[in-house]
Amino acid sequence: MSTSSESAPRLPDFDPRTVPVLAVDAHLPAVPLQRQTPQALRERFRAPPAWTPEVASEKRFSNREPAHASVLVPIVLREQPMVLLTERTAHLSTHSGQVAFPGGRSDPEDANPAATALREAHEEVGLESRFVEVLGSLSTYRTGSAFIITPVVALVQPDCVLQPNPYEVAEIFEVPLSFLLDPAHHRRHAVEWEGVRREWFSMPYDDGRRSHFIWGATAGMLRNFYRFMAA
Repeated sequence: MSTSSESAPRLPDFDPRTVPVLAVDAHLPAVPLQRQTPQALRERFRAPPAWTPEVASEKRFSNREPAHASVLVPIVLREQPMVLLTERTAHLSTHSGQVAFPGGRSDPEDANPAATALREAHEEVGLESRFVEVLGSLSTYRTGSAFIITPVVALVQPDCVLQPNPYEVAEIFEVPLSFLLDPAHHRRHAVEWEGVRREWFSMPYDDGRRSHFIWGATAGMLRNFYRFMAA
């Protein structure tokens, strides 16, 4: 997710990969594969169940005014549905090197959160809206850096042509939706900073070429997506 370089209080630099795993949620059931088909996903968003997001807000570490943003949760319709993610370039001032959904801050001309997500996805990875079928949105997610993010879930045709913005995106990769909707891959972490305990999920994934460490806000929104799909 793209954000501006406004100065704000930050957590100390640390490598989240080195923070001990407190627990793995293997005791929770995975979302059945039959609920992960394109038609099942359409029906789920057409008639959403009663559900409660598990991670609605991170502990704030920024004093600036909250800003609205949107991310696209793109489910690519391959033989098995795949979630498209990006790794941000190392030189960016915010969230550098982190795994993220395409997305960013809302602009005044954006008609709604979906418009923001589609515009940002086109700017970041070259995804054209003609390849995208928006299903709906999940509950907003408030980050510690004071962004109020709307995750917009969409189906993406597999023949789409992507052109990542080299300034913002170091890599595009895909993770099986079934992997992300299985809590056996959801790990819990926590760290103490200035007397405040901060907790987060991680979902490390190895695609055979390299490992990707999904954590923080991206993992939190995916955890909420699991809760939505499992409800």
